[in-house]
Parts: sequence; structure tokens; C-alpha cells
Amino acid sequence: MYLSELKIWNFRKFGGDGKEPGLHIKLNPGLNLLVGENDSGKTAIVDAIKFVLLTQSYEYYRLEDEDFHIPANVGEDERATELRIECIFRGFTTTEAANFLEWLSFEKDEVGSSIYYLRVVLKARRENGRIYRDIRAGHEEQGSLLNEKARDLLRVVYLKPLRDAELELNPRKNSRLSQVLHSHKDFADKENHPLKKAINEANCLIKEFFNSESIVPSTEEAKVNEEQATRGDDQSQPITASSTDEGDEEAIRDDTHQNSVEAPKTQVLSQINYLLEHFSSKNRALKSNISISDMSLKAILEKLSLAVDSNKVGLGSNNLLFIATELLLLQKEKYDGLKLTLIEEVEAHLHPQAQLRLIDFLQAEMQENGENIQLLLTTHSPNLASKIKLENLIICKNGKVFNMGLTYTNLEEGDYLFLERFLDVTKANLFFAEGVILVEGDAENILIPTIAKIIDLPLSRYGVSVVNVGSTAFLRYSRIFQRKNPDNIMETPVSIITDCDVRPDIFYNSARKDLPDVEYSERNEAGIKSKENYYREKPVEPFVSPFWTLEYVIALSELRKEFYTAVLYAQKIENSESFGLTTEKITDVNSEVESNLKAWEDQSWTDEKMAFEIYYNIMLRKSNANSKPTSKAIVAQCFAKIIAESPKEDIKKILIEDKTYLKYLVDAIKYATSQKVPHGE
Repeated sequence: MYLSELKIWNFRKFGGDGKEPGLHIKLNPGLNLLVGENDSGKTAIVDAIKFVLLTQSYEYYRLEDEDFHIPANVGEDERATELRIECIFRGFTTTEAANFLEWLSFEKDEVGSSIYYLRVVLKARRENGRIYRDIRAGHEEQGSLLNEKARDLLRVVYLKPLRDAELELNPRKNSRLSQVLHSHKDFADKENHPLKKAINEANCLIKEFFNSESIVPSTEEAKVNEEQATRGDDQSQPITASSTDEGDEEAIRDDTHQNSVEAPKTQVLSQINYLLEHFSSKNRALKSNISISDMSLKAILEKLSLAVDSNKVGLGSNNLLFIATELLLLQKEKYDGLKLTLIEEVEAHLHPQAQLRLIDFLQAEMQENGENIQLLLTTHSPNLASKIKLENLIICKNGKVFNMGLTYTNLEEGDYLFLERFLDVTKANLFFAEGVILVEGDAENILIPTIAKIIDLPLSRYGVSVVNVGSTAFLRYSRIFQRKNPDNIMETPVSIITDCDVRPDIFYNSARKDLPDVEYSERNEAGIKSKENYYREKPVEPFVSPFWTLEYVIALSELRKEFYTAVLYAQKIENSESFGLTTEKITDVNSEVESNLKAWEDQSWTDEKMAFEIYYNIMLRKSNANSKPTSKAIVAQCFAKIIAESPKEDIKKILIEDKTYLKYLVDAIKYATSQKVPHGE
């Protein structure tokens, strides 16, 4: 059995109206990873499950007024007075179903066969300053109460986000280690467990060690001795070393030495009890005893500790040990209850490689055990998000959830295989972003954040991630955000920045090739429209360069001089990795740029010819077949540095007022930062 669906009405950030829940999430039988930014609803989902099913640590969870939903921007009077959380279970075996017969219902599966399902509902209401809740199960609206045995079989394993792993594994009352061991099959015999015999033997040895004769006289003995000393009666004095002859004294020393070697003892307990006798009532004298534990198995287990077999280790190692201990609860043999573990912030205290090892193991365990074990994890870690299979991912966004399985997204089967290969940790940032800009190369990846900062839309402030797909495989990534159900659209604005890739006439003339039959303006417009239609589907919006490529467009714009300078800077850097861009080289480049631009203007070169010369002949070095193209990444880095160090308002004015060349870059940034620029504005 596994938790198949969770429905929530009016719980925390999830509202709901009548029959439509504020949240409806479908879970996988095995591994589920909830990802999303802070306050996206991950913890609320975990807590909702805990309130209905409770935990195997038997912690008590109490609903509070703040758990009832309140709409945004309204007063406290508008807070909901009722909430409802519904859990639906499927995948029952016959033995599992036998424990819930009176609450089970039937439904048809995909092939028309009848299968069991169990519906458990928590309802709560606020009334006269108190909160009343009721948990029932069954198909009918009212349902019937679950008995204690059934409730226990539905309890989940839960790991807190800010867990103190070392404390939980150390000896203490109701330690988590003792709870886990107490419920394990190897500790089922509570009366005759071997540990009880071992502790009993240890207690006997300890008792023998501590229960030596007291060196402190009792109250009566002290009184008699005092009286004898007062009247000088030496005949009744206790025997001491000074009152014996030398032979007896030697014998006593030998005997004491022999006993100390064979069975060393202490009078600590006698001294404690002597003081305790004076502290307590004459009629109710207190007496203490020292032992490892009393003889109940629970008490014995509470005295145990679990630690990594090494020197003092850190939080990360202890956290891994704690997770390993908790997972013991899922490996119960002949257990007919729910095997569900909730782990919040599974990456807590773990470095990236440890995170990857952990998630690799968990995925392997899920595959090996089939559907016998179910895990629901939450994370802020792009490392984990990039490593997990995409179909096991559930994105939490603005109070909604989006399953990444094949039946929910526009991704095709081949896309899943592709993304498993290429969705690395840098690209996985898109799962946590408020906005996304997909780019096809290093140049855009470097330039876009700089341009955004100059136009006062810094991407980090708006939670926008730039994802370099390293190719034109935009569809494979953009389909992550596109849903089969048009009513369940992800509200993450996704900008695609791409080249139109339509070569101008000057390219064909330079290469001595025949011009296409269609005019350049028509070819260019058709190329742009084709890419826009190909990629556009909510919430994805394509922004296509108005001409050929990004670099060609910048060379056409008012930033031509800065771009030309960046190209020559990049070439100097490539030619001298040891010394880089020296002051002398900078001076030479600046002089060459000024000279060439003036010469081209004097020769009445068109903007297109100058842009083509800078991009095609100088940057790509196409006029010299033996030369390698200048690195686009280094050019972009140099260009970004130049415009970032130029007077900001001057560059900003160029970027904002340019309606021909650079507008598509500015619009892409505006859309991703939720400015939502309509297409064609």
C-alpha cells in the first residue's frame, strides 16, 4: 500500500472552494522529491500528512489557528473556520487490505478490474477559541472512526528539517534510537530478550562493586563511639590499625591488598547512602542503588547510544547515521502497514557529493524494493534535483504542485532520457526559479545578467535563473514548464533567447554564392516567425534576434564600438595566456578601433557592412581559412566588462531606447522578471 493522493482544503497557504481542493497532489509509489523555493508549500504538504497519519515516534501534533487558511490581503476575520485534509491509499496486498476491511472501498483500474482504495479524512473546525478535529475513514462523506490498530498501521516515519542527529542517537528518555530499536523485529520478545540477561549480569557486578562495607559508621555506631571516647573506655573501642600488634597489622595489609587486586571496590555508594539517611525522614529512610538500567527492555534501549566508529564527527556524518537508523523502520518483515517516510530538507548538513550518494542509494532501493517502500522528500538542493529521475520530481510553485511525470507534462519519452543525461546542477536551478531565461550559448549566458543589472532588473533580485542549454534544444527544457492540462499552467515565466539564423545578402556576396530567390527581409521575417511559433506555448515566450545572430545584432547597434573593442581584446587574451590584457595592448586596441571605424565611415560603409566585417571577418576570421574563430565566451566576457564599467546611464539609455536591435534582449529580461511584456510591444 502507498499514499496515492493528497487533497487539502483551507490548510495554511492552500485554500479551496467547495468540492475543489486548494491542493491536489498525486504521489508515486516509490520516490517523490518536492522541490521549490522557500514558502512554496513543501512543509505544508508534509505537515498535512503528519496531522492525518501521525508518526511512528508518537509525537503529538496540535492544530493551531494559524493552520487555517487566510486569503491574501484580508483581515483575520476572513480566516477559515474549517479545514479538511484527505489521504487516499492504493496498492493494497490482500494481507494489508485485511486490516482495513470495514473502511475499504472499490474502484475500477485502467483495465476495468476492481481494486481496493482507502480514504482517510481529517476535518477540523475553530469554535469558541478551541479547535476540534475528527479523523474518519471510508467512502461515504461521514465515514467511520478508525480503531487504534488501524491508526498505528498508517503511522509514518518523519525526519525533521532541523534535526539534532547526535542528540537523537544518544542515551536519553524516549530517544529516537530506542524507539526505532523497540519497534524492530529483533526486539519483539520484550520479556526474554538476551539484552535483559546481559544487563542483569552487569547490574550484579556493579552492585557487588559498589556494595562494599561502609567506612562511614551508622548513626548508632557513631553515638556509641562518642560515648566511649568521652569516658575513656578503651576496651570497647572499635579495632583500628593502631590497636593491633605488628603481626595482625601486617596480615590486614596483605589481605586488603589481595582483595583489592581480585575484586576492587568502592565506598562511594555507602557514603552517598550515609548522607541520604541523614537527609531523609527517620520513618521513611531513603536508600540508593547504582545500576546500568532497570530491567524493562525499553529502559535498557534508552541507555544505548549509536555513533560513527571514528573520532568526533560532524553534523553531516551524524545526519547520515540518523537517516540510516530511521530507514530501519521501513525494513520490517511481515509488516502489513504503511511504509512511508517523510524527510524534510534531506540535504541538511550534507556536502554535494554526500547528497548525490544518498539520493543514488535511495533511488536504487526504490527500484530494488519495487513499490514496497515510499519516500517523500523535500529539498532546496539543485544537486539532488539534477540527480533524481525527472518523473519522481514534484515542483511546488505559488501554492500549486506540478508533477513531472509523463502523463502531466508535454515532455516526450525521448526528452526524459535526454534530460537525465544533460540536466546538471547548473541547469537544475530552473526548478527553484521565479523566472527562467534559456539561452543557447556561453555568450548569452555571460551577457544577459550584465544587461539586466544595467537596466535595473538584476536577475538575482527577481529570482531569475539563466540556463545555458548549450545548444538549440530549447524544446526539451521548455516542455518542463508546459502541461498537458491547459488549466494547470505553471506560472514561471520562461524566456527563450535565440538567433534567427537567417544570413544577410552580404554573406552570400562575400562567399560568392548565389542569393536565395526570396528577398532578405522576407526570409528574415519568416525565420523569426517560424521560431516564435515553434517555441511559443504558455508560459514559454521566445525572443528571437531581429537579424542573423546575437553578435551580428550588437555590431549593428549603437554599441558597435564597444563590441569591436571586446573582439580585439579577446584576441589579445587568446594570443597571450600568460600576460593577458596589458595596458600597452589596451592602448593599441583602442587606437586600432578608433582608426578603423573612422576609416569605414569615411568610405561610407553601411551599418550592415561594418557589422559583417566585425562579426564575420574579424571575430570569426572567416576571411582567413587557417585561423580559428575567436572565442565567443571571451568576447562576451570582455564586452560585458566594458559596458559594466562604462557610465551606466549612457548604456542603459542605449539599451532601453533601441527599438530595432537590442529590444529583444531587454524584452526577454522584462518577461522573465515578471514584467510580462506582451509579444510585439
